[in-house]
Amino acid sequence: MQTRNPHRWWILVVLCLSSLVLVVDGMALTVAVPAMTEDLGASAQDTQWILDSYILVFAGLLLTSGSLGDQFGRRKVMLIGLVLFGTASLGAMFVANPGEMIALRVAMGIGGALIMPSTLSILITVFDEAERGKAMAAWGSVSMLGLVGSPVLGGVLIDHFSWQAIFLINVPVVALAILAGVLLMPESRGPWQKPDPLGAVLSAVGMTALVWWIIELPKHGAFGERSGIVLAVAVVAVVGFVIWENVTPAPMVPLVLFKHRNFSGGSLSLALLQIGNGGLLLVLTQYLQFVLGYSPIKAGLAFVPLAVAALAGNAVGASTAAKFGNRPVVLVGMLVMASSFVLLTTVSPDTGFALPAIALGMLGLGAGMAMPAAIGALMGTIPPEQAGVGSALNDTIQQAGTALGIAILGSLLTSGYASDMPAGTPEQARQSIAGALALGDSGLASAAREAFVSSMSVTFMIAAVGVLAAAILSTVVMRDARRQPTPTPEEPKDLELVA
Repeated sequence: MQTRNPHRWWILVVLCLSSLVLVVDGMALTVAVPAMTEDLGASAQDTQWILDSYILVFAGLLLTSGSLGDQFGRRKVMLIGLVLFGTASLGAMFVANPGEMIALRVAMGIGGALIMPSTLSILITVFDEAERGKAMAAWGSVSMLGLVGSPVLGGVLIDHFSWQAIFLINVPVVALAILAGVLLMPESRGPWQKPDPLGAVLSAVGMTALVWWIIELPKHGAFGERSGIVLAVAVVAVVGFVIWENVTPAPMVPLVLFKHRNFSGGSLSLALLQIGNGGLLLVLTQYLQFVLGYSPIKAGLAFVPLAVAALAGNAVGASTAAKFGNRPVVLVGMLVMASSFVLLTTVSPDTGFALPAIALGMLGLGAGMAMPAAIGALMGTIPPEQAGVGSALNDTIQQAGTALGIAILGSLLTSGYASDMPAGTPEQARQSIAGALALGDSGLASAAREAFVSSMSVTFMIAAVGVLAAAILSTVVMRDARRQPTPTPEEPKDLELVA
């Protein structure tokens, strides 16, 4: 009979720290871009590669790293990822040119890809079904706090030190996570199976090309310039991956998981949910800074209602899901989120912050309820021996949804803004609200704010439709199994646990 790990809550702290360092690094970097590009002499193309190289490598290697964790040990893979991520973060203190920065961001992307699937897979093997909901809620809360607080932290560090400080802060957090992981965390792995190198290559190429195509959508369109070639590579690789995984005797990814209603329903719901949420921080940060005139630090602090409400939503969602199952919690949470997007469509340049603060609170409450429950339903269908690759599938779906959401909503915002600007507007002002404000014309600045808010309202309405679609899908497809008798927990015969 399987007993609960006495160190499980300390292990959760390690997992939260490991996830937190990835979230904080990504969001804080966006605040550091102006100072970093000036110091390194980076061109606009260099800056884009500094930002995109990480997500390309991260998304491309998620499935492979999840499979590696299942075969060679999830703790081992996570610790290797932490060492690589921490070393690259330390190296960022000494970069002298954009090329070195891009190389280190690639190394951080590899490290992040090794860390992220392992955190969730270790969580579901350490915590049993009775405690897993609370553990996931805590894990999600920490990630939300990092998402909201990292722009503020980045602004403070840059103001008082330099842009390099946002990377240096990773080092002690990583060191603490490594130390605690070695001392407290048990090793777990699935049964040994024959490696699947072709599956690994196809998944890496397919996901990298797909995310690259999504990132390029706002600039080049779906088929413009090299976009058509990248899309063709993505389609061929992804289709080839699916075909190969169905015929090979030792598949890297068990696609049979998608036959389970909770896994397929949860996956599609999370993808639609992330598409709706993907551009939220991007759009609202611009609204707060360019329309309301907030500083970067003040704009970061403005997301505090989102974080506080998300913590409350996590607490409510975890207890409610334990009583009534995941499906109603996901439904209610998504409906609250959709309502927040609808409320955001009513803002104007003169609205101020009160209305967005209420909407952000609603969004945090709904997301805090819905996302841990949806992930819990999805991960609850995965056998422990496949926890790593199952976690990687979940992460991959969310990353693709987020990237697609940023691309789609960002493109809609940009095109809507340009079309709403008056005829004869200078090209610089038509391209972005930042360009319009930089010209110093008060009349043009007022028109730019009006155009931006109008386009933002349309963007948020589309996001609301996406979240509503996710709510409907989750209700129709997902099923709760809470009333089924709970079997006596036994150690799976083919699952190896190393204390």
